[in-house]
Amino acid sequence: MRRVFPVPFRSLLLFTTLRLDVVVPVSTTISTCASSVRSLSLGPVSRNINWTALVKGNCIAWNSHNRIPIPQFSQARSAEMSTSNAEVKEVVDKAGEPASKQAEILGENEGREEALKEIEKVEEKIEKKEQKKEEALPKLSAADFKVYNSMAERMNYFHNHFRQTWTLLKTATTNNQRPRNLSLRQFLQTGLSFLSQLEAHHGIEEQHIFPVLARKMPEFANGKNAAELLRQHREIHKGMDVMQEYLEKCRDGETELSLKVLGEKMDGFGEVLWKHLDQEVETLGAENMRRYWSKEEMRRLPM
Repeated sequence: MRRVFPVPFRSLLLFTTLRLDVVVPVSTTISTCASSVRSLSLGPVSRNINWTALVKGNCIAWNSHNRIPIPQFSQARSAEMSTSNAEVKEVVDKAGEPASKQAEILGENEGREEALKEIEKVEEKIEKKEQKKEEALPKLSAADFKVYNSMAERMNYFHNHFRQTWTLLKTATTNNQRPRNLSLRQFLQTGLSFLSQLEAHHGIEEQHIFPVLARKMPEFANGKNAAELLRQHREIHKGMDVMQEYLEKCRDGETELSLKVLGEKMDGFGEVLWKHLDQEVETLGAENMRRYWSKEEMRRLPM
């Protein structure tokens, strides 16, 4: 007897198990529209029948025999498949193996998870191949590299200053001792100067540099869906405000300086600060800038 069932499916090459309760046992083939491979159990009247499904194009075949009848890919379908998709075709073609093997893959066992992982690996491999093709660019000459890397070099110059001052302050909190050549007032002023200079640096970036770069580079987009570098600025400034408030109270005599407490204030934003200092320079590096700007444009960019 032949029956047609509308069966919901999710996505291509997704393995799962479906259970349908029917009154009349079906012993031949069921056809319907779908786009996946499935294992089917048809309720109490057919609990001992192992139904296996194969999707080909827009049709799915359910069969209780030892082998699943599989139509070959048509010439038109094969022509549509690119070379990069050949591995996916190979995985689909494996559905033509004996039902015993299909049961091992599609059944409720560990093999099912392994099959899913195999599919993901194939798709990831194809994606990486296509990405490499897009990213393949000729090697830059030394002169061209210098042009494209110019903003990164200048930015790193400023960032090194912030790294050095941060390290001086943080080392003092770790050792619980101020540098010998700095008085208490000088040490506090060093911390406050660090914060004011970093704030000014970010202000210049957001007002004069990032808006220009954002015309072509999503890495510097601001607004509601701001890029990560801009979100890092906001997170850094929250920590800076806490540190500045504490240092000002110490400077004004409202509280006594505790290097341990200062260290805790710095730890609140130290990780994101150092990540930002590195990531911003990397984003402005030659290999990334050449994707968006010509050499002539690079010479006209701010900084």
